[in-house]
Amino acid sequence: MERYFSSKIRDVANFPKEGIVFKDITTLLNDRVAFSRLLSHFECELLPLKADFVVGIESRGFVLGAPLADRLGIGFVPVRKPGKLPHETLSKSYKLEYGTDEIQIHKDAFCGVKNARVIVVDDLLATGGTAKAACELVTELGASVVKSCFLIELVALGGAEKIREFGEILSIIKA
Repeated sequence: MERYFSSKIRDVANFPKEGIVFKDITTLLNDRVAFSRLLSHFECELLPLKADFVVGIESRGFVLGAPLADRLGIGFVPVRKPGKLPHETLSKSYKLEYGTDEIQIHKDAFCGVKNARVIVVDDLLATGGTAKAACELVTELGASVVKSCFLIELVALGGAEKIREFGEILSIIKA
Protein backbone atom coordinates (compact mmCIF):
# COMPACT_ATOMS: atom_id res chain seq x y z
CA MET A 1 0.00 0.00 0.00
CA GLU A 2 2.76 2.44 0.95
CA ARG A 3 4.61 1.86 -2.33
CA TYR A 4 1.41 2.42 -4.34
CA PHE A 5 0.66 5.79 -2.71
CA SER A 6 4.34 6.85 -2.80
CA SER A 7 4.36 6.35 -6.57
CA LYS A 8 1.52 8.89 -6.89
CA ILE A 9 3.40 11.73 -5.12
CA ARG A 10 6.13 13.90 -6.61
CA ASP A 11 9.04 15.57 -4.84
CA VAL A 12 9.71 19.24 -5.61
CA ALA A 13 13.20 20.38 -4.65
CA ASN A 14 13.82 23.75 -2.97
CA PHE A 15 10.17 24.55 -2.26
CA PRO A 16 8.99 26.61 -0.41
CA LYS A 17 12.63 27.55 0.20
CA GLU A 18 16.14 26.35 -0.53
CA GLY A 19 16.95 22.97 1.00
CA ILE A 20 13.34 21.80 1.47
CA VAL A 21 12.00 18.87 -0.57
CA PHE A 22 8.25 19.44 -0.84
CA LYS A 23 6.00 16.38 -1.09
CA ASP A 24 3.44 17.41 -3.74
CA ILE A 25 0.27 15.37 -3.24
CA THR A 26 -1.66 17.05 -6.07
CA THR A 27 -0.56 14.22 -8.35
CA LEU A 28 -2.29 11.74 -6.03
CA LEU A 29 -5.37 13.93 -5.62
CA ASN A 30 -5.97 14.24 -9.36
CA ASP A 31 -5.85 10.46 -9.77
CA ARG A 32 -9.45 9.61 -8.83
CA VAL A 33 -8.70 5.92 -8.24
CA ALA A 34 -5.69 6.61 -6.01
CA PHE A 35 -7.53 9.30 -4.04
CA SER A 36 -10.54 7.05 -3.53
CA ARG A 37 -8.27 4.19 -2.40
CA LEU A 38 -6.56 6.52 0.06
CA LEU A 39 -9.86 7.66 1.56
CA SER A 40 -11.06 4.05 1.75
CA HIS A 41 -7.87 3.02 3.54
CA PHE A 42 -8.28 5.81 6.11
CA GLU A 43 -11.99 5.03 6.47
CA CYS A 44 -11.33 1.35 7.29
CA GLU A 45 -8.75 2.31 9.90
CA LEU A 46 -10.83 5.08 11.50
CA LEU A 47 -14.46 3.93 11.42
CA PRO A 48 -14.08 1.64 14.48
CA LEU A 49 -12.92 4.63 16.59
CA LYS A 50 -16.45 6.10 16.64
CA ALA A 51 -15.09 9.65 16.55
CA ASP A 52 -17.32 12.72 16.60
CA PHE A 53 -15.24 15.06 14.40
CA VAL A 54 -12.36 15.19 11.95
CA VAL A 55 -10.10 18.20 12.46
CA GLY A 56 -8.30 19.13 9.24
CA ILE A 57 -5.18 21.31 9.36
CA GLU A 58 -4.93 24.06 6.73
CA SER A 59 -4.80 23.54 3.92
CA ARG A 60 -4.11 20.06 2.62
CA GLY A 61 -5.65 18.64 5.78
CA PHE A 62 -8.93 20.11 4.48
CA VAL A 63 -8.57 18.21 1.21
CA LEU A 64 -8.16 14.90 3.05
CA GLY A 65 -10.21 15.63 6.16
CA ALA A 66 -13.49 16.89 4.71
CA PRO A 67 -14.20 13.91 2.44
CA LEU A 68 -13.00 11.58 5.18
CA ALA A 69 -15.44 13.14 7.67
CA ASP A 70 -18.19 12.64 5.11
CA ARG A 71 -17.29 8.96 4.69
CA LEU A 72 -17.21 8.50 8.47
CA GLY A 73 -20.55 10.29 8.86
CA ILE A 74 -19.15 12.86 11.32
CA GLY A 75 -18.49 16.60 11.45
CA PHE A 76 -15.51 18.41 9.97
CA VAL A 77 -13.65 21.19 11.82
CA PRO A 78 -11.05 23.35 10.05
CA VAL A 79 -7.93 24.55 11.83
CA ARG A 80 -6.77 27.68 10.01
CA LYS A 81 -4.14 30.37 9.89
CA PRO A 82 -4.92 33.60 11.79
CA GLY A 83 -7.66 35.85 10.45
CA LYS A 84 -9.39 33.15 8.37
CA LEU A 85 -12.09 32.04 10.82
CA PRO A 86 -15.00 34.48 11.25
CA HIS A 87 -16.02 33.76 14.86
CA GLU A 88 -14.26 33.65 18.26
CA THR A 89 -11.06 31.60 18.05
CA LEU A 90 -8.43 29.96 20.17
CA SER A 91 -4.85 30.31 18.87
CA LYS A 92 -1.60 28.39 19.17
CA SER A 93 1.87 29.33 17.89
CA TYR A 94 4.37 26.67 16.81
CA LYS A 95 7.69 26.11 15.06
CA LEU A 96 7.98 24.80 11.51
CA GLU A 97 10.98 23.12 9.96
CA TYR A 98 11.58 26.44 8.19
CA GLY A 99 10.19 29.14 10.54
CA THR A 100 7.26 29.81 12.88
CA ASP A 101 3.52 30.06 12.38
CA GLU A 102 0.18 30.09 14.18
CA ILE A 103 -3.12 28.26 13.82
CA GLN A 104 -6.62 28.86 15.14
CA ILE A 105 -9.81 26.94 15.81
CA HIS A 106 -13.30 28.22 16.56
CA LYS A 107 -14.01 28.16 20.30
CA ASP A 108 -17.34 26.45 19.58
CA ALA A 109 -15.85 24.01 17.06
CA PHE A 110 -17.27 20.90 18.67
CA CYS A 111 -20.85 22.23 18.75
CA GLY A 112 -21.47 21.47 22.39
CA VAL A 113 -20.53 17.78 22.11
CA LYS A 114 -19.22 16.97 25.56
CA ASN A 115 -15.94 15.02 25.59
CA ALA A 116 -15.82 14.98 21.79
CA ARG A 117 -13.62 12.33 20.21
CA VAL A 118 -11.50 13.85 17.45
CA ILE A 119 -9.33 12.60 14.59
CA VAL A 120 -6.66 15.12 13.52
CA VAL A 121 -5.77 14.91 9.81
CA ASP A 122 -3.04 16.48 7.69
CA ASP A 123 -1.11 15.45 4.61
CA LEU A 124 2.37 15.54 6.16
CA LEU A 125 3.98 15.01 9.56
CA ALA A 126 7.43 16.58 9.58
CA THR A 127 8.77 18.19 12.77
CA GLY A 128 5.37 17.86 14.43
CA GLY A 129 4.91 21.52 15.34
CA THR A 130 1.69 22.06 13.42
CA ALA A 131 0.16 18.75 14.46
CA LYS A 132 1.09 19.30 18.12
CA ALA A 133 -0.46 22.78 18.06
CA ALA A 134 -3.66 21.34 16.53
CA CYS A 135 -3.82 18.59 19.16
CA GLU A 136 -3.29 21.15 21.91
CA LEU A 137 -6.13 23.29 20.54
CA VAL A 138 -8.42 20.24 20.49
CA THR A 139 -7.63 19.34 24.10
CA GLU A 140 -7.92 22.94 25.29
CA LEU A 141 -11.50 22.85 24.02
CA GLY A 142 -12.22 19.79 26.18
CA ALA A 143 -12.10 17.18 23.43
CA SER A 144 -9.71 14.25 23.07
CA VAL A 145 -7.61 13.22 20.11
CA VAL A 146 -8.31 9.56 19.39
CA LYS A 147 -5.90 9.37 16.45
CA SER A 148 -3.70 11.62 14.33
CA CYS A 149 -3.56 10.66 10.64
CA PHE A 150 -1.12 11.61 7.92
CA LEU A 151 -0.57 10.58 4.35
CA ILE A 152 3.21 11.07 4.77
CA GLU A 153 5.49 11.01 7.82
CA LEU A 154 9.06 12.26 7.47
CA VAL A 155 10.40 9.90 10.13
CA ALA A 156 13.88 11.45 10.47
CA LEU A 157 12.38 14.78 11.58
CA GLY A 158 10.85 13.20 14.70
CA GLY A 159 7.40 14.73 14.54
CA ALA A 160 5.68 11.61 15.85
CA GLU A 161 7.48 11.98 19.18
CA LYS A 162 5.95 15.44 19.67
CA ILE A 163 2.39 14.20 19.29
CA ARG A 164 2.56 10.68 20.70
CA GLU A 165 1.17 11.96 24.04
CA PHE A 166 -2.12 12.72 22.24
CA GLY A 167 -2.77 9.15 21.13
CA GLU A 168 -2.17 6.82 18.24
CA ILE A 169 -0.64 7.95 14.97
CA LEU A 170 -1.46 6.58 11.53
CA SER A 171 0.96 7.38 8.71
CA ILE A 172 0.43 5.74 5.32
CA ILE A 173 3.88 6.58 3.91
CA LYS A 174 6.98 6.69 6.09
CA ALA A 175 9.73 8.50 4.22
